[in-house]
Amino acid sequence: MNPSLVHHVAQFLYQNAERCDQREWDDYLEDFDPKCEIHLPQWIDEYHYVTDPNNGLSYMYYSDRTGLEDRIFRLRTGKSAASTPLARTVHNLMNIRILEDHAEQLVVKLNWNTFYYRQGLQGNFYGYATYHLNKVNDSYKIAKKHIVLLNDKIDSVLDFYHI
Repeated sequence: MNPSLVHHVAQFLYQNAERCDQREWDDYLEDFDPKCEIHLPQWIDEYHYVTDPNNGLSYMYYSDRTGLEDRIFRLRTGKSAASTPLARTVHNLMNIRILEDHAEQLVVKLNWNTFYYRQGLQGNFYGYATYHLNKVNDSYKIAKKHIVLLNDKIDSVLDFYHI
């Protein structure tokens, strides 16, 4: 794989994670295509998770960007009691690799770990994710984000800013 392309993709994804951590919501949303799908499935058993959000339970499923826009609206207006106060987060992205390179879209897989702190408690979530990135000019738009949460014993709030 082209190391320059991997570096360019990694920089885009790092910037997206940093925008989330810094609560730069407008710029964060701009990284997502309006038709993007976001799916965080639940586990069926120890080794299998829901692959179709219409036929199983998911921790989170947005069929387009409006779900994410709504969550951010609720954070900004204080209408998300579960996220008040909002957790401080830091996202770590690792092992970024390009699985497919098509004329208009890349498929990228990575491992992630997010540390958070809220109301005197700290914790982390981790897993892996697959992104479909539309090529737009000299950058990308996230067309699909599929997240697999490996430590799914959830003893706190779990929201988009954790993954």
